[in-house]
Amino acid sequence: MTANSDQNASINKDFLFKLLSEAAPSGLERRAADVWKAEASTFARVSEDHYGNVYAELGPEDAPAIALMGHLDEIGLIVSYIGDEGLISFLGVGGWDPQVLVGQRIRLLAPDGDVIGVIGKKAIHVMEAEERTKASKLEELWIDVGLGKDDVQARIPVGTYGVIEQGPVMVGDKIVSRALDNRVGAFIVLEALRALQGRGADLKHRVVAVGTSQEEIGVFGASVSGHRLDPIAGVAVDVTHETKQPGVSEKKYGVAPFGSGANLAVGPMTSPVVLRQMTDAAKKADIPYTLSASGRYTGTDADALTLVRGGVPSAVVSIPNRYMHSPSEMVDARDVKACIDIIAAWIGALESQPDFTRV
Repeated sequence: MTANSDQNASINKDFLFKLLSEAAPSGLERRAADVWKAEASTFARVSEDHYGNVYAELGPEDAPAIALMGHLDEIGLIVSYIGDEGLISFLGVGGWDPQVLVGQRIRLLAPDGDVIGVIGKKAIHVMEAEERTKASKLEELWIDVGLGKDDVQARIPVGTYGVIEQGPVMVGDKIVSRALDNRVGAFIVLEALRALQGRGADLKHRVVAVGTSQEEIGVFGASVSGHRLDPIAGVAVDVTHETKQPGVSEKKYGVAPFGSGANLAVGPMTSPVVLRQMTDAAKKADIPYTLSASGRYTGTDADALTLVRGGVPSAVVSIPNRYMHSPSEMVDARDVKACIDIIAAWIGALESQPDFTRV
């Protein structure tokens, strides 16, 4: 199914932009978690755990749980060494293409206040001919904050986290920002919960939206939160590759252009029962979606959730995204809205005691 051009793409852009504006690398999700929790507290019961996961829930407190997971963390940097000239070496937190870092401004989350720096590289004018054709390596780059070694050591200790300094903007009718992977997923699960709010006493299950931590370095927050909730089923919301950009193979990644709606994963790690329930609900409500095959694991929080305790039947709902893991990721609000709608429709159609046995 594909989206109509006149589909209503109304989303809570103020909340999404506020969430995207916060720096929250893996292991230091506090700033984004606080924004998410504050929004959730306006309509849901909220809590958190020691690991950085935040929770919002509706429905009977003693009912079986349905988990909706979207990770709050983003890829980032961590200071590893300070050189004699005050130039800072760093490691990646999560998966980086070093080429996108060159020349970027960086926000370092220092103990006594944020410090802005720039990522430096030797200028092309002073490179040897063979150097000009080589790709940059992370260990050859540095962060320059314009201070001497003593001041840098005093303000920016080893272990200080950083993120690219690049906030959200509208480009045409698309949303562009760093950290859309996967702050937009954390946004979607909370907005899906909000969409269920009006059902009140009609909710048959305890529905819990989770802003998870540390997905980018190993889906660790999903393991912790999944064990805590012990849900009967769950959904992980993340981004997938928008497939009309140059160089992305639709044979490999499926057909998921902007405006095509929610992308649903099909594969051995995901529950065929939850998938079938979700597509049935989408067809009934005329919600656009596409399907993409996943031959092994999904690379999302669902991989952890599926294996928690006795196993959790799980689905993956994804938003087509261009320029993933870059300073300027891009998504379409129509697809964001479709993801919110398909999750809410699925939960609304669930029976009191659903059977998720694979057949």
